[in-house]
Amino acid sequence: CFVRDMRSILLTHAVVSLMVGGSDAFVPSRAFSQGRVGSLSQKRLSSPRKFPQVVVRSTDPTIELVENIELIGDDSAAFALEKQSLEDWIKFSAATGFVLISLSYLWFLPMGPHWGDTFLETTQSTIGTTDPALTIFSMLTIFAVCHSGLAGLRPYAEEIVGARAWRVLFACVSLPLALSCISYFVNHSHDGPRLWDVTGVPGLHGLFWITNFISFIFLYPSTFNLLEIAAIEKPQLHLWETGIIRITRHPQAVGQIMWCGAHTAWLGTPTAIAASSVLVLHHVYSMWHGDRRLKMKHGEAFEQVKARTSWVPFAAILDGRQQLPEDYYKEFLRGPYLLVVGGTTAAYFAHPFMQAGAALLKW
Repeated sequence: CFVRDMRSILLTHAVVSLMVGGSDAFVPSRAFSQGRVGSLSQKRLSSPRKFPQVVVRSTDPTIELVENIELIGDDSAAFALEKQSLEDWIKFSAATGFVLISLSYLWFLPMGPHWGDTFLETTQSTIGTTDPALTIFSMLTIFAVCHSGLAGLRPYAEEIVGARAWRVLFACVSLPLALSCISYFVNHSHDGPRLWDVTGVPGLHGLFWITNFISFIFLYPSTFNLLEIAAIEKPQLHLWETGIIRITRHPQAVGQIMWCGAHTAWLGTPTAIAASSVLVLHHVYSMWHGDRRLKMKHGEAFEQVKARTSWVPFAAILDGRQQLPEDYYKEFLRGPYLLVVGGTTAAYFAHPFMQAGAALLKW
C-alpha cells in the first residue's frame, strides 16, 4: 500500500502549482485561496472569534494563564467560491502545467537531458553502492537538506529576489528531487530481505489503510493554498490556528510519522526502514525549524498560539490549554478537506498506475 506516493506527488505538485511539507519546513503559504483571520502583526477581522469564557490552564507552570483570548492566527482551509478569480486559476493552470512539463523534460523524459538519471548516478557513485536502502536514504537526505535549507533562507532571499521568485526557485529544486525519491522508492520498496511479515495477520491491512487515510487529514493547512504555492498570489508565512492545528501544531510531521509507521510495519524491508528513518527525522527537525521561522515572523502572536497548542496530538486539548468550539467539526467540512478525502481514496486505487509509471524510468 503506497498511499503516501500520491500524497507526496500532490504535495510536491502543489509547491509549484510541497509535502510533507511539511511541516513548517515545507514552506507555509496562503489558504486554498482565501482565509485570513488576522494576526497581531496584520489586520484583524471586524468581529474576531473568541475562545470559550474559561481560563486557559496548563500543566506546564512556565505557561502564562490567559483568559478570553481572541483567535489571533489564520483560519485553516477556508475557501469561498465567490472570492475566486477565474483569471487567477487560469494563470495557475498555465504556470503549473508549464513548470511540470519543463521539469519532466529536463529530469525524466527519454528525449530530455536526463538530469534525473544524473542525480541518481551521482548519488550512488558518491556513497559507493547501488544498494536500494542506502540509495533512498541518501536521496531523501539530499532532498531534506535542500528543502529545509531553502525554506530557512526564505526570509533573507525574499528581501533580495522577492517572494514569488523565491517560491519558483524553491519549487524547481524541491519538486524534481521529491519526484525522484518517490519514483525510486516505488520501484524498490520491496527490495531486500523481508525482516518480518505481518501481511497474513487478519485485520492489519485495514488498520494500516485507515492509518494512512487519517495521515492525509494531517496535512499542513498551507498545502491547500494553491494560488500562493504557485506564486500567483504573493506567498505568505501564515500563522494557522484553527482546524487540524487545534489537534497538533505540526500536523505534517504527525501525518508523516503515521504514514511511515504503517508502511514500514507492512513492508518490513530495509528500503522501507531507510526511507522512513529519514522522513521521520526530517519532520522532527521541521517541528523546531517551523516554530523558529514562525517566531521570527510573528513574534508574540506565535508565542500565544504556541501556548495553546501542542505538537503531541490532543495534548493541549487534554490539559485544557486548547478549548474546542462547539462547532469544531465545521472547521473540517470545507472544500479542501473534501478534496483530500476524494484524492486519498483515488490514490489507493491508482497504485498500480503509479507503480507502472515509476517503472518506466527503469530506476
